[in-house]
Amino acid sequence: MEFISNSPRETFDWARSLAAGAKAGDILCLTGDLGCGKTAFAKGFGAGLGVSAEITSPTFTILNIYDSPNQSLPLYHFDVYRISDPTEMEDTGYEDFFYGNGVCLIEWAEIIKNMIPETAGWVTIEKDLRESGDYRKIIYNGGRM
Repeated sequence: MEFISNSPRETFDWARSLAAGAKAGDILCLTGDLGCGKTAFAKGFGAGLGVSAEITSPTFTILNIYDSPNQSLPLYHFDVYRISDPTEMEDTGYEDFFYGNGVCLIEWAEIIKNMIPETAGWVTIEKDLRESGDYRKIIYNGGRM
């Protein structure tokens, strides 16, 4: 499935609508260049789960946990940009989250691709410099959502 976004708000809204189908145990992997809109997507996805906290990219902490209303479907937001060795990921206890009672959103997921279950969905966000500065092509492949 492809979606063309012409603003951060459109990216946010599309991600919010995608989150409506999320279930416990879902994993969504985000790929794309720096500044392409992964965090805007994460904010919209979190809003779709009902997260009211400000979502920020966990670049230095690797993982942020956000509760949704009644803590029914927490969001486990990973940013693995700074992971250089698989043991760093193991130190996070990632399997508890990948196979837990929430939804995982993983920015820079291609870095740990061999650790991600085959059931995960993938979102690739692409800029096109021939288009406007806010133009993004968002490609969603697979997953259980």
